[in-house]
Amino acid sequence: MSEFRKAILPNGIRVLTEHVPGLRSVSVGVWVTMGARDEDPAHHGISHFIEHMIFKGTQSRSALEIAKAFDSVGGHTNAFTSRETTCFHVRVLDEHLAFVLELLTDIFLNSRFDPLEVERERGVILQEIHMVEDTPDDLVFDLFGRHFWGDNGLGRSILGSPESVTRFDSERLRAYTREAYTAPRVLVTAAGSVRHEALVEAIAPAFTAVPVQGRPSARQPALPGTGAALHEKDLEQVHLVLGCRGPAAADPRRHAALLLNVMLGGSMSSRLFQEIREKRGLAYSVYSFLSPYEDAGLLGMYAGVAPGKAAEVAALAAGELERLASGGVTDRELDEAKSHLRGNLFLAMENTDTRMTRLARNEIHFGRFIPPEEALGTLEAVEPAEVQELAAWCREGGLAVAALGPIGEPDARALEALAVGA
Repeated sequence: MSEFRKAILPNGIRVLTEHVPGLRSVSVGVWVTMGARDEDPAHHGISHFIEHMIFKGTQSRSALEIAKAFDSVGGHTNAFTSRETTCFHVRVLDEHLAFVLELLTDIFLNSRFDPLEVERERGVILQEIHMVEDTPDDLVFDLFGRHFWGDNGLGRSILGSPESVTRFDSERLRAYTREAYTAPRVLVTAAGSVRHEALVEAIAPAFTAVPVQGRPSARQPALPGTGAALHEKDLEQVHLVLGCRGPAAADPRRHAALLLNVMLGGSMSSRLFQEIREKRGLAYSVYSFLSPYEDAGLLGMYAGVAPGKAAEVAALAAGELERLASGGVTDRELDEAKSHLRGNLFLAMENTDTRMTRLARNEIHFGRFIPPEEALGTLEAVEPAEVQELAAWCREGGLAVAALGPIGEPDARALEALAVGA
């Protein structure tokens, strides 16, 4: 049985640990509850830029020395920027924990943002942006998000734009980090072979110095949109995303949403996979997904299809959601979805990265630790009617469609009509 502990440093930084007996590995993450959504237009993409620069040198280590330090202990280190968070994380053997804690502390609190490194990394990020532009099954999600969320921060690319990335200099990056990475927004989470008291003792002296006051978030309430965003491009496929409103991260209906997603397109036996790929052979890649945020959410569907098939596949996908909304949830289908999620949950619990991430997300959205057994109990209690009602609620909010590729006029008219008809 794992043991959860929580401490709050004098400045408000939260430190959460989950000791898991029998493991040699430990995963540690430093989280900031500021992401792409929290940026104003003048700072579009700056959170992602900072994520890159954190590894590019401190007052006492060069970028190469940082890379060699992580490599020397066989650690897996990475970072990511999402719409609402930024995270720097590492997984190592427990015997190297003290070393990587000092290293993580150093890069998080003492990054230099050297002007030469900024210029070099700017080129890397510009290439990352161009890579997305050349990857249609990534680009279509950016196009959909821009259309679905409109001017809200949720609709902007996490990477920023070439124009915004070009504006950031060393001082601007340093100032934003100082003002945004404030104590109430910082969490340190660790899971695996970790002793709570030792971790708190190791990080407290440095992290207690993180300031409490900072710049306000630019986060605004999110309102999902509808309609069609169609982008003609010379490609081999049409990349298609359909979406409608979904529950927020802490919505009581979130467990019903997980089950709805599995039944709709989250598994090989799901309705979309069976109807569109297995029965009709219309797509190789087809699935559904959930994107829950603090105050809003998205239930979406993706497919990559041949030219001339986009409207047919979109109608089939919308039809499967409609059937779920009109009472097509059977006891057997629901039980199979529960079994699928139960297996996923407990398999994931064997990974310390997953446990470390759950600590952070539970704290951010619920302010407490939710044991896997509790989450599973709530999941098992969901009734077919709850999934049906949620599907109806999602569908009643209207449907948005984004398509990228050789769409053609007939399919374009049909896709626009499908979105208008929502």
